Amino acid sequence: MVAAPTHLANARPPRIDLHSDTCTLPSAEMRQAMANAAVGNEQSQEDPTVNKLCQMVADLVAKEAAIFLPSGTMCNEIAYRVWVDHGEEIILDESSHGLHFETGGPAALSGAMTRTVAGDRGRFTAQQMLAAIRPQSRHAPRTALVSVENTANMGGGSIWPLAQLQELAAAAREHDLPVHMDGARLLNATVASGVSAAEFAGPCDSVWIDLSKGLGCPVGGVLAGSADFIDRAWRFKHQFGGAMRQAGIIAAAGIYALEHNVERLADDHLNAQKLAQGLAKIDGLKIDVSGVETNMVYFGVAGTGHTAKGFSTALRDHDVRITDMGPDLMRAVTHLDIDAAMIDEAIAACAAVAAS
Repeated sequence: MVAAPTHLANARPPRIDLHSDTCTLPSAEMRQAMANAAVGNEQSQEDPTVNKLCQMVADLVAKEAAIFLPSGTMCNEIAYRVWVDHGEEIILDESSHGLHFETGGPAALSGAMTRTVAGDRGRFTAQQMLAAIRPQSRHAPRTALVSVENTANMGGGSIWPLAQLQELAAAAREHDLPVHMDGARLLNATVASGVSAAEFAGPCDSVWIDLSKGLGCPVGGVLAGSADFIDRAWRFKHQFGGAMRQAGIIAAAGIYALEHNVERLADDHLNAQKLAQGLAKIDGLKIDVSGVETNMVYFGVAGTGHTAKGFSTALRDHDVRITDMGPDLMRAVTHLDIDAAMIDEAIAACAAVAAS
């Protein structure tokens, strides 16, 4: 028998895991729904559970159709491939997920270039977008797409103001530019702001939601848009290796989540506020509590004398994981497997490390 790699031999998640909302585990009820799912060949669109999930998401964001995909990154990358041809350019924020966390996917998979703008916590204005559009030239890339992220991860889980998004999209349309929304945490934005998913998605030509973050599913995302957009997306789903067979087993988790786990996202937001307020009382930590809008808490540790990596490592001795995001920047993400008592423990652990 082949031995497990040494770096995995003793790997285990910490008891209080604030690394990401992707750390959520499917509940017993979700697992039961998965076990009971009716299934078929999803490549032939014959899986009734997949079909139901896609229709639910299309209805949720008020689009004509939707497609179930294995990951949120694939949702972004297929959308980019549909909208952008080789050598064309995507306008997005300098902190966006598609730029930093998709292993160069826009270039590798679509031959696309990216043109960044410096928004406010991941949200840029129509004026910034217009300034980034390339003038027509035989020598320059052609601007082909505007991509936004709601909520904005590196913006601290910030929510796009609806009016700002509408103004941006209207300006983009004047230049015949489609707008794509990375809505991995769109439902966090919806629950926190009271603006519906359909209202947020309305100005956008394509949009997706992640199932495996705050919604608590083990896998998957759903990309939505016009019927023509989704028809084209199917081709790239196959090309990128995303076609599945009896996928209703995992789609059932998404149905369960949309029916049971959306409104409870408010609990995650309350826990994020509780964490932020607790961290603000610890000497040496730097945090803007007012900037915590959803389930993400970013804070600086330079004042403690620790690097972020060192601070993160020390927290593991307390069975807590909070991720280092830069030399002195940390990110904690609340989710359905973190309760208020765990937040108190995490605050105490941070205080102990800060004082060490």
